[in-house]
Amino acid sequence: MVAQPPGFEPSDDYAAFTHLTVPNAALYRAVMQAFMAAKERFTVHLRPEDVQSALPAERRPADVEDVAKALDSLVGWGNLRADPDTARVTAVEDFYRKRFIYQLTRAGEAAEEALCAFGEALGRRGALQAVALHDIVTQLRALLVLAAEPAPDPTRTHLTLDALSSRFAALAENARAFMGSLQRTIDLHEVEVEDFLAYKDRLIQYLERFIQDLITLGGRIALLLTELDDVEPLLRLAAAREAADASPGEAENAEKAALERWRDRWAGLRAWFLSDAQGEGRSSQARLLRGQALGAIPQLLAVVRLLNERRSGRSDRSADFRVLARWFAEAPDDAARHRLWRTAFGLYPARHLTVDADTLTARDADPVAPATPWERAEPLRISPQLRRTGSYERRGKARKVEDRSAGRRELAELAARQSAQITEARRRLVTHGQVRLSDLGGLDPVTFGLFLQLLGDALATWRPGMTRTEATSNDGSMEIRLALLPGGGQAEIRTPDGVLRGPDHLVEIHDITGGSGR
Repeated sequence: MVAQPPGFEPSDDYAAFTHLTVPNAALYRAVMQAFMAAKERFTVHLRPEDVQSALPAERRPADVEDVAKALDSLVGWGNLRADPDTARVTAVEDFYRKRFIYQLTRAGEAAEEALCAFGEALGRRGALQAVALHDIVTQLRALLVLAAEPAPDPTRTHLTLDALSSRFAALAENARAFMGSLQRTIDLHEVEVEDFLAYKDRLIQYLERFIQDLITLGGRIALLLTELDDVEPLLRLAAAREAADASPGEAENAEKAALERWRDRWAGLRAWFLSDAQGEGRSSQARLLRGQALGAIPQLLAVVRLLNERRSGRSDRSADFRVLARWFAEAPDDAARHRLWRTAFGLYPARHLTVDADTLTARDADPVAPATPWERAEPLRISPQLRRTGSYERRGKARKVEDRSAGRRELAELAARQSAQITEARRRLVTHGQVRLSDLGGLDPVTFGLFLQLLGDALATWRPGMTRTEATSNDGSMEIRLALLPGGGQAEIRTPDGVLRGPDHLVEIHDITGGSGR
């Protein structure tokens, strides 16, 4: 690679990545990292000897001239800029010597930042951030306070929305990265078996703890988002404050573009925690994440069971194939191998192509030379139907296109009935104040199923020593409050499928969407 003269700026926008694909790429990467480290210390210019001393010992050339050549090559690719070093000139002869100081160019700095981001993305495992859920609840409550004010402060509004957006973006990105790394762990990709067995218990506990926090805090967030039904004025205040710093060329459309960005962020936040209420059946991302996390626990346990079976010597398909391969290798002749093949796989030749003893005898009595023309050879008699149609089967008329309108209508009616049943179940479950579990009486299957979901969400948040708790359904439509009832005895809830028995509690159920109770 021929070095370009100092000060040369390439026209190619991607020339700053050339040093990754040439010989001595490791040295060029180390040099650029030394310049990035110097930038963190607010050092702008570096001399060749400064770069040499900053290089790690395993990458450091013995001669400073080798470092200077590497610097000149990076100048040629546009990563660095070289300026004459006049600070050390003490005589006229020094002006004629090649002395330069080097600094990062804009393209070189951007290339290093891109490489750092690439490395971080490859190594990111992600996390399920329960703390972010708490922060989102805090910021949403602050927005509720601002929305209630007659004239919200633009600075506080913008800072609150910005903090909410940042925490939510971090939560979503880390959750996506963690679930991807978790699936690779389940598939035993990029992980050692011994390492997986060592930390499996901590991983399962980590998932269970996040699921409990997601049940509790996800419902609260859904409730707060429902209460923030008119957030448009706050979004406009944040967009106007962002547009105040726009450059003169972009000031005209800056506020409109900023408002669209804030609307998209708010729509994404709602879609993450609120399920679709328009009947389209779209589940919230939080609910999907909860389902994936719950499903990952039995998958992890299945992987552990499989690994334990392999380590204990139990047979599986891969072990069976290895034994079969050894049998093939130990077979005395080809006939034995053919018998083993037929026994193991049950694959036999096609009957209509069988060459039996009579066929061989006829060929021996009247051999046919390979060069015999078709017209002189013995004719092959076939069925006339096969000659006409190419098949022995009789073909009837093509089937008509099936009319599925009745089926679609039946499915629509079924969906409407199910929606009406769920609405009626919500209405029946709503209580006006606290009631005992034993006073709920008999419940139909749909109402009982909805009640079990609410009761499970409440019990999932129960901790030792607690006497009361509250939880919200996954879609944020219902809220349950459960309180301990000392000496309350046993409660019975009768359904057509059986009787549910358990300790009696005080329960209070609200329909957040505004439905009336029984």
